[in-house]
Amino acid sequence: MIRRRMIATRLITAVLFGCALLAGSIPAGARPGATPSAPDAHSSAATPVRPGHEGIWKWVVPPIRMKGAFDDHDPIGLVAGKLIPADCSFNWTDPDTHQLYCFTSATSLVFFLDSPQTYLPQAEKNWRALKGKSAKGDAAAAAHGKRAAAG
Repeated sequence: MIRRRMIATRLITAVLFGCALLAGSIPAGARPGATPSAPDAHSSAATPVRPGHEGIWKWVVPPIRMKGAFDDHDPIGLVAGKLIPADCSFNWTDPDTHQLYCFTSATSLVFFLDSPQTYLPQAEKNWRALKGKSAKGDAAAAAHGKRAAAG
């Protein structure tokens, strides 16, 4: 009986000690009703935000304007039938034609690189079709604007 009581006492002591350690490891701002402390000079909260910083998942945008195929539109977007502008921070140069292709994301680039010779003809075909629609749409909008101004 004494042995069981000693084991129970040790178990309860271990659980309480574990709870005390856990409570001490919770940051002050995460406790209910607590107010966050002022950031010190070495914390990440004290780090000033850099203007124009896109985060770690965005590659560096080239300092000079790069001229990619399809007027810098994403080839995978074109394959899907959409005009998605890209800034050329993700790009690929075709080793055969030395043509530069711009992508909106690393995912798009990696997907494209699975089979570039399959996607390029589809993108070219859709580019011609979408470019024609875009030019017709711009002309129609301009004509509508002239009529509205004249009326």
